[in-house]
Amino acid sequence: MLKQIAEDRTVPRNIREKVDDSIAALQNEREDLKMRINAAVSNLDEVSNDPNIPMYTRTQVWNIVTALEARQQG
Repeated sequence: MLKQIAEDRTVPRNIREKVDDSIAALQNEREDLKMRINAAVSNLDEVSNDPNIPMYTRTQVWNIVTALEARQQG
């Protein structure tokens, strides 16, 4: 889902870059899973508050954050 946002050219570049940062954080095998999720959620929270984010993308980001938080608690 994150890659879909990162590749969507209708999404502003700064938002796509933050999403790329979230992907990189989640793929960083050297960190504990909870730390990776925390880093990704932090980036995505910042993205979701950006006034330039398209509404449909904001909804996608919220859904991703919810899934990551559920994974972290499970």
